Amino acid sequence: MISFTSNDIEFLRQRGSDEERVKKQFGYFETGFPFADLQCAATLGNGITQLADTERKQLIDNYPRLTEGKQLLKFVPASGAASRMFKDAYSYLSATDDATRASAIRQLHLLPSLALYNDLKAVMARDGLALDDKIREDDFKTVFTYILTEKGLDYGNKPKGVLQFHRCADGCRTAFEEHLVEAALYARQDDGTCHIHFTVSPQHQPLFNALLQQVREKYESRFGVKYVIDFSTQSPDTDTLAATSDNHPFRNNDGDLLFRPGGHGALIQNLDKLRADVIFVKNIDNVFDDEHVADTVTHKKLLAAYLLTLQQQVFRYVALLKSGRATPLQLTEIKKFAEGTLFIRFETETVSASLLLNKLDRPLRVCGMVKNEGEPGGGPYLVRNSKGECSWQIVESSQINPQDCGQKAIMMNSTHFNPVDLVCSFRKNDGGYFSLPDFLDPETGFISSKSHEGRPLKAMELPGLWNGAMAHWITVFVEVPLSTFHPVKTMKDL
Repeated sequence: MISFTSNDIEFLRQRGSDEERVKKQFGYFETGFPFADLQCAATLGNGITQLADTERKQLIDNYPRLTEGKQLLKFVPASGAASRMFKDAYSYLSATDDATRASAIRQLHLLPSLALYNDLKAVMARDGLALDDKIREDDFKTVFTYILTEKGLDYGNKPKGVLQFHRCADGCRTAFEEHLVEAALYARQDDGTCHIHFTVSPQHQPLFNALLQQVREKYESRFGVKYVIDFSTQSPDTDTLAATSDNHPFRNNDGDLLFRPGGHGALIQNLDKLRADVIFVKNIDNVFDDEHVADTVTHKKLLAAYLLTLQQQVFRYVALLKSGRATPLQLTEIKKFAEGTLFIRFETETVSASLLLNKLDRPLRVCGMVKNEGEPGGGPYLVRNSKGECSWQIVESSQINPQDCGQKAIMMNSTHFNPVDLVCSFRKNDGGYFSLPDFLDPETGFISSKSHEGRPLKAMELPGLWNGAMAHWITVFVEVPLSTFHPVKTMKDL
């Protein structure tokens, strides 16, 4: 157990960090986080629901009725910086070998087809430079300098959400704008409002505010909606203390303890503060242009309609169980629904009313799963916890023991993965809301290698938002087509 000096304790108090929680978290640097204990990969009919065409049509047709009077909200984690997208572009700036230079030139000549082209051309013209001339001259170093640095577009230092992603008939659009479009197409409420909540980094919020002011009227007019946009940042209270390579608290050059953001798992606190009946969760970079967005809209409605249909039944059963009047025959019916429709696992054949209530009186999420057509990785699995209980979870590949042949074999048999496509609700049957921190698994964090002030360190991330932070939710996996997944991970994807 680490100990803190009096100065450290005062430092923790000033930043709002709980000393005992910090100590407990820090202990994972010594012990590590336990690997997930996979029992099997989720497949169609065994953990993943494949809705029949007639049921799909019925759900989509019923979407307006099911959402009537409901509070709908789109939740978009948007704090990610774009720097990782431009890893290759940064290497071009110092390129000396022939292979890297050749790759840079190939990328350079693709620029006229990318959404950033017009903005890049304008910012270079401001300095008396002609982009097309620089492309013909293969002057990739000048061009990529103007893409990445504050000399030009400064894309290397901006969040993904404000970058030009797509060329559309009405001009180029950022990822932020594409989420406005999506919200108008499937998250519009009865009164014409579209509620969207973006989680952003504090230093980037002014960029989002400025962009919103610039484009709001355009999309409100086009879709006949009124946007209600909120932003939040990760609370400093969710930051985690960094460690040295030998597991001592890492200190800045001035001697203060170094805390780092706790990763996207910290966003469970942001989500917990929101109030809505249905919340659509989707990453900032997984967006389509007008030509290809139809499948996404259809399947968001499908997932939400399925969630609300399941929730209606769950609420009826929870009310019956809370009343204490459920008959043995009704208990059997409830168990059959929990096992057959929600894929909840029970350790015994006979279950009590209290056990059924414990399993059903929880937040609910329906997760879209797409077929894995590449290398197996993180996805849906049946996982056994330290108490011996099994449940369906979204598991990242880093949570799987690479030295365990049996676990690797299960991962290799995975047929689907989750593209962060969730529709969820944490409403209670009595109209209140669950407290989401009560349903996370604190033993599913991550430890990674970083650096600060030129020194290596070990960083800790909290349980991920869609895996450990939602570990004890009712989780339902539904197959959706690959056409609903289009992330932008590299510059070539713009």
